Amino acid sequence: MKFWLVAAATWAVVNAVVLILAPAASPLHWGTDHHVIDGGEQVIAANVVLAEVLALAAVVHLLTRRRTSPDLAARAPSTPRARAEVLAVLGYGAVLQAGGWLLGRAMGWHPIGFHLAGSVVGTHDTVTPAEAMTWAVYNVVGYAALPYAWFRRRYSAEQLCLRSTDRRGDALVILVVLLLESAVQLLLLGNAVLGLACRQLMLGLPLTFVLYLLGTVLPTTIFVQAILVPRYRALTGSSAATIVLGGLTYAALHVLDAWTLFGSPREAVLSVLVVTMLYAVPGGFKTFLTVRTGNAWVHAWAYHAVAPHLLQDAPLIVRIFRL
Repeated sequence: MKFWLVAAATWAVVNAVVLILAPAASPLHWGTDHHVIDGGEQVIAANVVLAEVLALAAVVHLLTRRRTSPDLAARAPSTPRARAEVLAVLGYGAVLQAGGWLLGRAMGWHPIGFHLAGSVVGTHDTVTPAEAMTWAVYNVVGYAALPYAWFRRRYSAEQLCLRSTDRRGDALVILVVLLLESAVQLLLLGNAVLGLACRQLMLGLPLTFVLYLLGTVLPTTIFVQAILVPRYRALTGSSAATIVLGGLTYAALHVLDAWTLFGSPREAVLSVLVVTMLYAVPGGFKTFLTVRTGNAWVHAWAYHAVAPHLLQDAPLIVRIFRL
């Protein structure tokens, strides 16, 4: 309980600082697709997401209450090795972030971040098909394929949380969370998705699914949920700390996304804090799903690939590829 009180107090401080730094128009590089324009609206939006995630977490808890809790810590190596692997993976991730920023700029594009430019917050800028495809390939190779190849040589699929120990239970969690989250997404964003023409839906939905599966879903599944989460659990000895660390790691991977700015101290602090508000809570829920089920794939299908990305970002992909 004390841990959660500290987390709640920290969240309140983040909210307060965002309100102080952006009382009027936000300086961040948001596009017209993003309705939030100042700190107050961002705080409200972030806390609405928090409330929804807490409700989803309660549902998942009920669905999994009779299941034997997976021992994620037992899937990790010894403490010294787990610590070394966590530090190595986080360092590698920082190098990938910097490399994506440099590659994007060298090509005359937006920085190649964990999300494609325009995802979630929109963009005024042009995003080309080549940029979108390069983003997907860079991320799936860097954050998913290479780490998977390295760790799979040393650990089994079960140790990496990539094999279900209760397929029926996992399927139930996926189905219920997917239906609930899809309903929320369609309620809030349905006009954008359902406003697409039939041809745009037929072409845009599969293309969006594939691009985001490669660009962010598989990277999250492997890099965060399969590799880092079991090691966080082993090092901290706490499910709560693991969930928070998983959320913060997921947020940190978005710090160099296209909309963040670092031209002044105010922009830098505001960018980091808003990234935290946007992604730490969803990232924490993704980790909660892994902690409760022991299956890194559950988050991918329940709360990532379809809702939100397929439903939220299909209009962006339709625009980029002029479908």
